[in-house]
Amino acid sequence: MPTVFRFFGMQFYFWSNEHEPIHIHVKKGKCLAKFRVEPTVELVDNKGFKPQELKLAETIIEENRDIVLTLWKSWFNAQSSK
Repeated sequence: MPTVFRFFGMQFYFWSNEHEPIHIHVKKGKCLAKFRVEPTVELVDNKGFKPQELKLAETIIEENRDIVLTLWKSWFNAQSSK
């Protein structure tokens, strides 16, 4: 489970055997969420996050979208060449 980054107690990550479309998972305590990253950042699933926490997570993803896309493509290109 590659962690992309951590902000405000939230872990942003993807699973090592992920699938398209490009998305990222967010975890804080027992709360879990999933955001699609392409073509735009959009909430897909939420289990326990409050609306203001989701907005913060979405803002973090939007501000770091290039990093998420680069790491996703790098990770999965490397995995497919093994």
